[in-house]
Amino acid sequence: MTDFVITAIDQVTPAWLTVVLSRSGALTRGSVAAFDMADGHGNWSANARLAVSYTADAQGALPRKLFLKMVDTDTGDGEYFGPSEVDYYTRDYGDVPDAPLLRCYDARYSEELRRYHLLLDDVSETHVNASERQPSLAYGLALAEGLAALHARWWGGERLAEAGAPMHSAGHIQNFVAIAEPGVDHILGRFSSELQPHWPGAMRELFARHPQAMIERTGEPNGFTLIHGDTGEHNILAPRQGDRPVYIIDRQPFDWGLTTWLGAYDLAYALVLDWPTELRRQWEMPVLERYHAGLVERGVQGYSWQRLVDDYRLCVAMGVYVAVEYCRGGIQERWISAWLSMLQRSLTACDDLDCRALWKGVA
Repeated sequence: MTDFVITAIDQVTPAWLTVVLSRSGALTRGSVAAFDMADGHGNWSANARLAVSYTADAQGALPRKLFLKMVDTDTGDGEYFGPSEVDYYTRDYGDVPDAPLLRCYDARYSEELRRYHLLLDDVSETHVNASERQPSLAYGLALAEGLAALHARWWGGERLAEAGAPMHSAGHIQNFVAIAEPGVDHILGRFSSELQPHWPGAMRELFARHPQAMIERTGEPNGFTLIHGDTGEHNILAPRQGDRPVYIIDRQPFDWGLTTWLGAYDLAYALVLDWPTELRRQWEMPVLERYHAGLVERGVQGYSWQRLVDDYRLCVAMGVYVAVEYCRGGIQERWISAWLSMLQRSLTACDDLDCRALWKGVA
């Protein structure tokens, strides 16, 4: 049986690896002889690194190091992941040769079990989480090129319809914001001293008016695409040496998240939430320019530079939602350093880019 979802490490055998690697084209002759394994855990998954050896007659790419990810999509609090990450590797970008994705040798999702697994290249010898490297302009340009490759594939209304990914309704957008909003009072009740004097009022105005600006923007599909939605530094693998290639991993949206949205959001998430403010100020426009050029090179038409900048500004403000959502059920003590810096960086970027001008006249 090779079509079942791997839910435990002891289900992995040389015979199973032989079948899935052969089916993927990475093993054209011979078989897997044995493998060594080291297991681990992520936020929402169990995983294992496999060091694979082959029989003497084996031929093909013969990957020696593999990464097995096993996910229970039930988070335990009534929220679920769907098959998005499986689709990410097997359906959405299979015809994009320069997509910033790891090679995937096998992926299976079970709706009945609410589980899935992925068998990917293990690139830990050559790559690290982007959180372990200082951002650079060259890295930002590489990220822009990778996101342009992903976003151009499903850009605009016609392609989104082809993907079966309609625009989100006003209700879905409002719910996305409403889930985060309780965190505002928790944060302001305790951390106002960590904020600029005008930021509490700016936060309340943003939650009151910005969602309507988001809804109004959905009236024109040029700019919308399938997004990753969580392009933080822990979901990007950067080379230990040099700046290319980068790999964007872990597309695992919650059922209430935004999956069809402005492509600019993935850039805003990466640049605003994680980069030091001075580096973001210095390099965000060159990075956006490279992203825009990448879209044009891949056939995107009628999407002006000014429209991209305005969409980016609209998405910069969404970083406030990301930070505040951490505290929707109360202050997340464990993650204070993470969400507080995200909030401060997002509000600073809103000031820098005058994002408020996009919704100040919205009722």
